Amino acid sequence: MIPIRPTPRTLLILPVCLIAVGLWQIGEGSWIYAKARLAQYLLQRAWSRTLAGETAVKPWPWADTFPVAKLKVPSMHIDLIVLNGAYGRTLAFGPGYSEPSAFPGSPGTTILTGHRDTHFRFLRRLRQQDEIVIETVLQRPQRYIVQRSQIVDARTASIRLTEGKDQLTLVTCYPFDTVFTGSPLRYVVTAIRVPSAPLRSNDGPAHREWEARRESTPPM
Repeated sequence: MIPIRPTPRTLLILPVCLIAVGLWQIGEGSWIYAKARLAQYLLQRAWSRTLAGETAVKPWPWADTFPVAKLKVPSMHIDLIVLNGAYGRTLAFGPGYSEPSAFPGSPGTTILTGHRDTHFRFLRRLRQQDEIVIETVLQRPQRYIVQRSQIVDARTASIRLTEGKDQLTLVTCYPFDTVFTGSPLRYVVTAIRVPSAPLRSNDGPAHREWEARRESTPPM
């Protein structure tokens, strides 16, 4: 049997193809990251309009979602706009609020989801006792303290919307460092609400607006 020897042309084409595939993968990843950053800029503008009194503000004309809260992790300088609805088209632009759960900042269990390679990549760095802050238009910022992180199988596990327990649940796909999609595993961070310190008049735009309205209201 005559052995098949690769020609010089074949040896040249193979590395070129591998380089092209690698550049395509890098370009696709960079585009996803750039799109997420641009979306957060536009969402910040929509959130500012929401704080000013507008409702269901679309970040861009064709958007089918709107900002409902802001998620902060002070120790990591995380500052993200949370969108209404945990759908694939929404999560491409920011973390989403899962509507069956309690509205952000309200009593009960609030579930927020996000992509592991963009907005919720920081979940892997969260540790017990880390502070998470949720800001909404209706009330003062709510503080949560991380209690635990766990890996679960979405095919068999579920998140209970326990009444009488105020907690925040952050969910993303797992593992973090993989190019493959469709994994049934989820990385779940659970945080418990803690009493918030009294706000000063300069603690946020929404609070300043509330103070201005209160001061402009004549006494009864």
